[in-house]
Amino acid sequence: MKAKKITSLLLTASMVAGMTAGLATTVMADEEQVLKVAVVETAYGQDMWKNVCAKFEEANPGVTVELTIDKKLEDIITPAMKSGDYPDVIMRAVGAESALTETFIKDNNVEEMTDVLEMTVPGEDVTVQEKILPGFLDNSITNPYEDGKTYLMPMFYGPCGLFYNKGLFEEKGWEVPATWDEMWALGDTAAEEGISLFTYPTAGYFDAFFYALLRETMGSEDFQKALRYEEGIWDTEGAQTAFDIIGKLATYTEKTTPANANDNDFRKNQQLILDNKALFMPNGNWVIGEMADAPRADGFEWGFTALPAVEEGGERTSYSFFEQIWMPKGAVNKDLGKQFIAYMYSDEAAEIFAADGGAVQPISGMTDKLDGDMQIYYSIYDDGAIAVMDAFATTDPVEGITVRTTFFDPINSLVSGDKTQEEWVEQIKSDSDALRAALK
Repeated sequence: MKAKKITSLLLTASMVAGMTAGLATTVMADEEQVLKVAVVETAYGQDMWKNVCAKFEEANPGVTVELTIDKKLEDIITPAMKSGDYPDVIMRAVGAESALTETFIKDNNVEEMTDVLEMTVPGEDVTVQEKILPGFLDNSITNPYEDGKTYLMPMFYGPCGLFYNKGLFEEKGWEVPATWDEMWALGDTAAEEGISLFTYPTAGYFDAFFYALLRETMGSEDFQKALRYEEGIWDTEGAQTAFDIIGKLATYTEKTTPANANDNDFRKNQQLILDNKALFMPNGNWVIGEMADAPRADGFEWGFTALPAVEEGGERTSYSFFEQIWMPKGAVNKDLGKQFIAYMYSDEAAEIFAADGGAVQPISGMTDKLDGDMQIYYSIYDDGAIAVMDAFATTDPVEGITVRTTFFDPINSLVSGDKTQEEWVEQIKSDSDALRAALK
């Protein structure tokens, strides 16, 4: 895919210094520069990125933004990077099957972004840090080295929880379970009508589910220990409770799910919710757009809820997935790239992202501008759910072991019966020992 070129503005190092100090300075450049921006194409589409780059150019004459956007971004940019030709800015989140971002982190090849937080948002009178919502900068994803510095900047976010057909629940007179005991009872009731309790798009979607569940069953302190694979943490009562819930949930999962739990067929699992063949699935806000044109049962209406509590009156959690934008250390135009990243948090950019792609930036004031289906999932924290944002700690590479293959992918085998809960737990303990030894 050829990169799209757009003409834009050049900001010199002196301007960036002024912006860092909170000054809204504009300096015209004597020479044009090219800013290389590489973005993975997701369900949000390409238009919003093209339009954001166009606006950035319009306000800043003198710079060419060379935008590369593709669903298989790694295939496009990796050959050039192997020869030392890096994009200046990369939009690719952790958790991808390619592990591109994790590899850059492990190799200490990510540029520090702490200074961007003090920059003034272009066109506004507040700093980037003042604009970003609480919690999105103080976590193990944006601060992977635990050195008090920021390396990955938070982008589009969406609460992840359980999606269901609200219309079906109203038709049947069913209540959305508030506890896991109520969940199992509903599963038995639904089974009598030939409806499975649960499905999931792919096992990778258990990342958000598993993090939220661990925070619920273990509490904040032990949850943080689990994220760093602390010795003995998987023998605690909270960990066992989480394993038992997932093990039991596997028995309530629609049996066709694992066969379609791949990048080509995952929509078939999502369709189970629209066809009233399964009640709940873990997912994020993008699923509504992904399934916008899919057939559905009469009276279908999206519903969204946090995970049920372990016990009555207990905490309910919802993982907030967010994407990240960052800069390789090998970037050529770092000052200009940081100014572009700062622009991502402007009201202007955020409104383009929301209007053209349905993507919501983690900045103050955005939720007040949402309506319709968007309110379904962004209001979940207003209803008392606890937001969870952390992830397992990054380690040096361990041959044959990744977070995904250890904690999430085995879910398919639990559902199919090819692996027992005990075998999965033993794998987690063994792999955690290796990951702990490889902690940076």
